Amino acid sequence: MKNVRRLTEGAILLAAFTVLLLITVYVPLLAVVVNLFLPVPFILFAAKNEWKFTFVFFIASMLISVIAGAMIALPLTILYGITGGVIGYLLQKNKSRTVIFLLSSLTFLILVVAQYAVSVAFFKVNVIQDSIKMLHDSLNQSSSMMKNLGQEKASKKSIDQMKEAIDLAPTIIPSIFVMSSFFMVFLIQAVSMPIVRRFGIKVEKWKPFRDILLPKSLLWYYLITMIVSMLTHPVKGSYLFMVLINLTYILQLFMMIQGISFVFYFFHRRGTPKAIPVIITVFSFIMPIFMNIVRILGIIDLGFDLRKRLENKK
Repeated sequence: MKNVRRLTEGAILLAAFTVLLLITVYVPLLAVVVNLFLPVPFILFAAKNEWKFTFVFFIASMLISVIAGAMIALPLTILYGITGGVIGYLLQKNKSRTVIFLLSSLTFLILVVAQYAVSVAFFKVNVIQDSIKMLHDSLNQSSSMMKNLGQEKASKKSIDQMKEAIDLAPTIIPSIFVMSSFFMVFLIQAVSMPIVRRFGIKVEKWKPFRDILLPKSLLWYYLITMIVSMLTHPVKGSYLFMVLINLTYILQLFMMIQGISFVFYFFHRRGTPKAIPVIITVFSFIMPIFMNIVRILGIIDLGFDLRKRLENKK
C-alpha cells in the first residue's frame, strides 16, 4: 500500500514537473518566473522519501526531459533536480534554514560550474565569452553613433569606463558564479518553502533579517585581503590579481549584507516604519555613497559589536 502511494505521488509530481519544464523551455516570457518552481516537485518527494527512491525519481525526470526534446531541458533538470533533492533531504533531516541555504547554494554552484565546464570543453560554447563579445560590439556601435552625432568627446569617457568593466568580467567569473548561485537559491527557497509548508512538511522559519550576524572571521578575511592588495599591487591578469579581486567582491558583498541587517535592526529598535530601511537599502544599491556607508556600518557592526553597545545604552 505504501509503495502504491509512493508511485502515485511520484507520478503526480513528475507530471507537475513536466508541465513546469515545458513552460520554462518553450515559453520564454514565463520562463523567468516558472523556472524558480522547477525544484518544488523534487523538494516535496525528497522530503518524504528515502534517498534511493529520490534517485529513481530524478532518473525518471531526466528521461522526461530527454523526451521533451530541447537541448536546454536536460541541464535544467540536472541543475534544479539535484538542488531540489538536496533541499528536500535536508528538510527531512530537520536541518536549520541556514544549513539548508548554505548546502543547497553550494550544490547549485558546483552544478553551474560543472555545466559551464562541460559546455566549454565538449560543445565549444562559452556563454560568458559570447556575452562579452556582444557587449563589446554593442559598445562599438554606440560609439560610432555618438561619433556621427558629433558627441564623441562627451561619450568617450563613459564608454571607456564601460569597456574596462566588461574587460574585467572574465576575471570576476568566480564571483559571478558564487553570488548568482546564492541569489538563485535564495529566490528558489523564497517561492518553494511556502508551497512545501502547505503540503504538511515542517519548514523552520527564517529568523528576522535584522538579527543576522555573520561570522567575525569574515571581517579578518576582508582586512587581510585589503592589506595584501595594497602591499603587493598585483599585475592585472595575474593569478594573484584574480584571487584578490574575487575575494574582495565576495567579502564586500558580505559586509554589505551585514550593514543592511544593522540598518534594519537599528530602525526596528527605534520603532520606525519598515519603509525607511527598505528605502535606504534600495538607495544603497543605486548610489555608491550609500553603498559605502552601509558597508562601513557592516564592518563596524562586526568588528565592534555595535548592536551590543546600543543595547547597553538602554
